[in-house]
Amino acid sequence: MKKEQLGQIIIRSEETLYHIAKTLLYNDADCADAIQEAIVKAFAGISSLRQDAYAKTWLVRILINECYAMMRREKRVVSLEVYQQEEAAAETEDYSDLYEALRQLPDQIRICVTLYYLEGYSVKETAKILEITESAVKNRLARARTKLRTQLEQAVT
Repeated sequence: MKKEQLGQIIIRSEETLYHIAKTLLYNDADCADAIQEAIVKAFAGISSLRQDAYAKTWLVRILINECYAMMRREKRVVSLEVYQQEEAAAETEDYSDLYEALRQLPDQIRICVTLYYLEGYSVKETAKILEITESAVKNRLARARTKLRTQLEQAVT
């Protein structure tokens, strides 16, 4: 694959990359940093891409790894009150209640939900991106639906 082709894939995948980064990282600046770093790593490692047909999947995997790396580097404890105040100040109207509900889910489940429901990947593609079995993807999606249903029921009552 040529760098120009990778550039076109990156441009077409802009929203997908943002959605995936946003589900793992809450801060928009962190999302932008992770996406930028993933793009740099993709261009640097373009020779490691085995099949051009999987370029987008490969790029998403690089981004997920970069998000996890950022989370490990920046692991810190913040009180819930401070966190909620910062988020309320930084939050814009562009984000729906969906992101808030997704934030309540564990990371592994959240990324499955994002890839499957928001980005439209199949169970098989999601499993390949996350390097897990298809049954693990199905189980995580089922757990996510259960947890989201419980959250909705609690919010209504």
